[in-house]
Amino acid sequence: MIFFNEMPGPACCHRQTLDIIFEKRSIPLKMKYSIYIILFIGVLSCSQPTNESNIPADFTTYELSQFYENEKILGGDFSTDDKNLLITSKKTGIYNVFGIAVDGSGITQLTTSEVESYFAVGYFPNDSRILYSSDQGGNENNHLFVFGEGRTKDITPQEGSKNHFFGWSRDDKSLYIRSNGRDSRFFDLNKLTISQLNDEVIIGETLYQNNNGFSMGAISANERFVALVENITTSVSNMHIYDRDSQKFAKISQGEDDSSEFPQYFSNDSMELYYLTNEGSEFTYLMKYNPESEERVKVYETNWDVMYAFHSYNEKYRVVGVNEEARTAIHIFELSTGKEVALPEIDGGDIISASISRSEKLIRLTVGSAKSSNNLYVYNFETGELRQLTNTLNPEINSDHLVEAQAVRFKSFDGTEIPAIYYQPHLASSKNRVPGLIWVHGGPGGQSRRTYFELIQYLVNEGYAILAVNNRGSSGYGKSFNRMDDLKHGEGDLQDCVEGKKFFESTGVVDMEKVGIIGGSYGGYMVMAALAFQPEEFDVGVNIFGVTNWLRTLKSVPPHWESFRKALYEELGDPGTEDSVRLIKISPLFHASNVTKPLMVLQGANDVRVLQVESDEIVEAVRANGVPVEYVIFDDEGHGFRKKENELEGYGKIREFLDKYLKGIAKDVEQTD
Repeated sequence: MIFFNEMPGPACCHRQTLDIIFEKRSIPLKMKYSIYIILFIGVLSCSQPTNESNIPADFTTYELSQFYENEKILGGDFSTDDKNLLITSKKTGIYNVFGIAVDGSGITQLTTSEVESYFAVGYFPNDSRILYSSDQGGNENNHLFVFGEGRTKDITPQEGSKNHFFGWSRDDKSLYIRSNGRDSRFFDLNKLTISQLNDEVIIGETLYQNNNGFSMGAISANERFVALVENITTSVSNMHIYDRDSQKFAKISQGEDDSSEFPQYFSNDSMELYYLTNEGSEFTYLMKYNPESEERVKVYETNWDVMYAFHSYNEKYRVVGVNEEARTAIHIFELSTGKEVALPEIDGGDIISASISRSEKLIRLTVGSAKSSNNLYVYNFETGELRQLTNTLNPEINSDHLVEAQAVRFKSFDGTEIPAIYYQPHLASSKNRVPGLIWVHGGPGGQSRRTYFELIQYLVNEGYAILAVNNRGSSGYGKSFNRMDDLKHGEGDLQDCVEGKKFFESTGVVDMEKVGIIGGSYGGYMVMAALAFQPEEFDVGVNIFGVTNWLRTLKSVPPHWESFRKALYEELGDPGTEDSVRLIKISPLFHASNVTKPLMVLQGANDVRVLQVESDEIVEAVRANGVPVEYVIFDDEGHGFRKKENELEGYGKIREFLDKYLKGIAKDVEQTD
């Protein structure tokens, strides 16, 4: 879905990380905005929690600032000569671009922004210049910038436009950009010649003018074919190929009403399109299609969703990412033999993403876990040498003091099995019961995953048990489960979160008199829905950038969402029709008089997805009930956090709020101004 793209938690960096990935390959909409979660209930569990404490001998609690001394890194694209990796790092407190020497000799800061976050895109193919992306204050209007020889140039300067890098031409003379500069509603595919990027005025060529509202998927190396997606709903789509020679469209989808197709890439000879589909299956798999012969061949399938796939530069390898039990499983195949390539075993985490150098000799491996921030490794296919390039965990933190993310299941009110992720504090036991928090991911259609997130580990370290519920409608568990909440939001999905309390009770270590609910974006909506429609179920709520008025949110979607506005309305309802009756019914703002439990709301002033006025109104309405409300507005943030200082402030205040109202220091207090 499109309200809050997250990986482990509500930080805008995760949205930006996904944007960078998705600019290069199409991902299903409801898979695209988040990923997986954990759960359990009496019948089935991937990992049975214990009700006895298992406290490390030297266990200690850490300050939030110590968690933010971990270096957060994103990406890792090779330079053409295999000597460097280009990454995004939050080492300076805001995202900047860095280069890391592949031989391990050091890291170099390339951009020095102190205001806006800069996100690495890639090195130029034939020189040392870099391409990076940035918006303004979280407004999501990304521009592309060229940096080199001490100079920076915006190559997409049109005011108000949103732009995405779409790849280099095969001859390395041009780059492709998706841009809505011509029409704010639709993204055209433009081509800029590298040689003209230093010109005062850059005039690009439009390869595909998007008048249909399609989403861009892939372009063939010979620039003849453009693969496009027509979004029917957020979980159903049709795929088309536009032939630039004949100027004709060909619908590739075979007409199944509940299936989706998403282009990934063309083969180097432009004769095969690789795409994802779930036609005839619960799970998404990889296919290839020949535009001339119309032949289709299944390439890769498993009992989980394939999230993405790509070929290495000269097609020696195929990389496939699979959404497997709340984490990404990477599979690499040698195309000449079809055999899977064995990757090295690395202690302390899973390989969660990869990038192969142009020479196809080296592969960058990103390794991480719920207990440790991501690190980068480089592996040499030919020599078998593995080199660790980063060590991001703050040396003051012992990862043994953090907790594993346990994939669990529980039964909901109607017997549906709900997956979730459980974090049990070391301090928790049957003799020392701790407060519990139901965590709700963004979306709708998102997924909580077993990856590292500072706020979760911080709260668990302080003695809060957390159950991240992948309620019905979440991605990663098959298309039937994914669609169970369509036009039913605030109903079964909310009840799944309430039923998560029974899982807490089954652990024997959670104080059932102290259970709260917390979430970001769509998860923030679920927090407000819980407090408004199930007012006695939770003791507190923390709403982070959450929707409270679906009528306003759906009417005010940004122009560049036009290509899937209809798809969005198909899932949630059209505010301009009789659906508005139901949207009012499920919008917490119109039922705020029911809220009786302490509430905290965090909001970005520049949020274009959930406008500040929504949070202003819900805060005013709940305060009118005489209920304690903490309200924190961040003037320089959009839909989520990018700045370290704001995360420290916001997440620190969340902990203070929970200590005060959930741990029981003060249950009955005066209203907060």
